[in-house]
Amino acid sequence: MIRIAAVGDVHVDKDVLGRYRPALEELPDRADALLIAGDLTRHGTVEEARCFATEFGGLGVPVVVVLGNHDHQSDLQDAVTGTLTDAGITVLEGSATVLEINGHRLGIAGSKGFGGGFAGACASNFGEREMKNFVGTTEEISARLGEALRSVECDALVALTHYAPVPETLIGEPLEIYPFLGCYQLGQAIDSAPTALALHGHAHHGSERGRTPGGVPVRNVAHPVIKQAYNVYQLLSETVDTELLPA
Repeated sequence: MIRIAAVGDVHVDKDVLGRYRPALEELPDRADALLIAGDLTRHGTVEEARCFATEFGGLGVPVVVVLGNHDHQSDLQDAVTGTLTDAGITVLEGSATVLEINGHRLGIAGSKGFGGGFAGACASNFGEREMKNFVGTTEEISARLGEALRSVECDALVALTHYAPVPETLIGEPLEIYPFLGCYQLGQAIDSAPTALALHGHAHHGSERGRTPGGVPVRNVAHPVIKQAYNVYQLLSETVDTELLPA
């Protein structure tokens, strides 16, 4: 069995230090790894990244993250990534990692993702150069996620993004902003590999549960949605995990 703790949208700055730590200190007894679905900081500064590393580093379990849109706000995403990496935190962007846990190999492929919308209400790669650039970014990021997922040899595979791969986990958000919260191409990438679980954040007023068209369980783990320091999901369990039953 592999136990995955997950949260997103923690938006750490100086005033947040200590807020999550008491629950995080209990992680080694509750989970085997911590995955964080982006928006680690408020404005994507190096100082905020250091605060995040202080709050979420040195936990006794591997910590794997993707960046979110807030982490790009100051155009310092490379420096933010370097700060987190130096603190022993794994940052994924169109890439994958494999963790050895309880005799099993947990594969995690991650990407920030991007917007664009979903079937029947999505942007298309047509028309003005600005629109082509927007959708082209979505397509490129999603393609890289799919390649990363398919590259992993493991016993259980997890996709980690910031933007949503399905509309079901956006329910509660205004329909008008769905195209800025996720895209169907991420769902297609997740379905292109034997993914066991997909985790995302970004939609603070969304819903927790959904599924890709191919049937992969999707969970919105944004902190305002799960309303706790993290949720724990079980993979490769001999018992039924109610968190991963059909939505």
